[in-house]
Amino acid sequence: MKELLKNIVGADNVLADEPMSAHTTFKVGGPADYLVSPRSIEEVRDVIALCNSQSVPWMVIGNGSNLLVGDRGYRGVMIRTVENMQQIFVTGKTIVAQAGALLSAVARQALKHELAGMEFAAGIPGTIGGAMMMNAGAYGGEMKDIVSQVTILNENGQICQYTNEDMAFGYRDSVLAHDRLIALEITLGLEEGNRDEIAAIMNDLAGRRSSKQPLEYPSAGSTFKRPEGYFAGALIEQAGLKGYRIGGAMVSDKHCGFVINIDHATADDVRRLIEHVKKTVFENSGVELTPEVRLTGEF
Repeated sequence: MKELLKNIVGADNVLADEPMSAHTTFKVGGPADYLVSPRSIEEVRDVIALCNSQSVPWMVIGNGSNLLVGDRGYRGVMIRTVENMQQIFVTGKTIVAQAGALLSAVARQALKHELAGMEFAAGIPGTIGGAMMMNAGAYGGEMKDIVSQVTILNENGQICQYTNEDMAFGYRDSVLAHDRLIALEITLGLEEGNRDEIAAIMNDLAGRRSSKQPLEYPSAGSTFKRPEGYFAGALIEQAGLKGYRIGGAMVSDKHCGFVINIDHATADDVRRLIEHVKKTVFENSGVELTPEVRLTGEF
C-alpha cells in the first residue's frame, strides 16, 4: 500500500505509522497507518480511488483543529490537505482557495486586497476545506455568508461544482457532514472595503479571543455546538464543571466551552471528559450538548 501511495503523491508525501498527535490541535492521538499529503485535486481523487479499490479506510483532514483521534491510532489512510494544497488566488472581489489553505491565511489575503467579509474567520485555527463541512463561524459571521461555489469530489469519484445552496449550510452543518463528499477548492465572493477598517475589525476580534479563550493550551476550539436558546459555556459552568479534570484534560476555567489539554492528556482523557460534561449538563439542565469535535480511530 505504501508503494502504491508513493506512486500517486510522491515518496516525500507518504508517512507510515505517523503519530496524529503531531497533526491535531489537541496534540493527542495515536499513529495512522499512513498519512499522505496530496498535491492536487486529482491526487486526492486518485488516493481515495486506491483506498476504495483496496478496501482501506480513509479520511480527509486539514489542520486537525476539530478532530480527536484515538490513542491507538487510525487503521487506514489519513489524507492531509494542509501540507501541499494551500494556494490562494485573488481576482477582483473573488478569492479562490485550495482546501488546505488556513482560514487565517485567506483572511490575510482578503485584508491585503482590501476585501471585506472574511474578518470573522481570521482567528479560526482550521482550513477553509474543514470550514465547509461545519460552516465555521464566529462573532456573527459564517462561511455560508461568503461562499459562492465549492469544488467537490463526490462518492463516485467525480469532481463537480456545488453552489452555496447546494451546500445546504446550517448552524455548524453542511451537506459534507452527512454525505461522503470532499471539499477541494472554495470560491468566496467578498466586498470592497477599507484596509484600515478591515484590520481594525480583525484586531478587535483577536483581542476578544485572547482575553476570553484559553488560546495558550491545545484544544479544538469550542468543544460543543451552541444549543438553541442557550450558551454551552454557561450551561457547563452552571453544572459546576469549571476546571473539572479527567487525567490531563480539563474544562477551561477561562471559558467553560473549551476542553483543553492542560497536562499531557490522552485522547481517552478528552473523550471521557466530553462525555462527562454532556451527561452532567443534561442532568443539571435537561439540555443535551452536541460536540463539534469529530472522533475517529481506535480509543
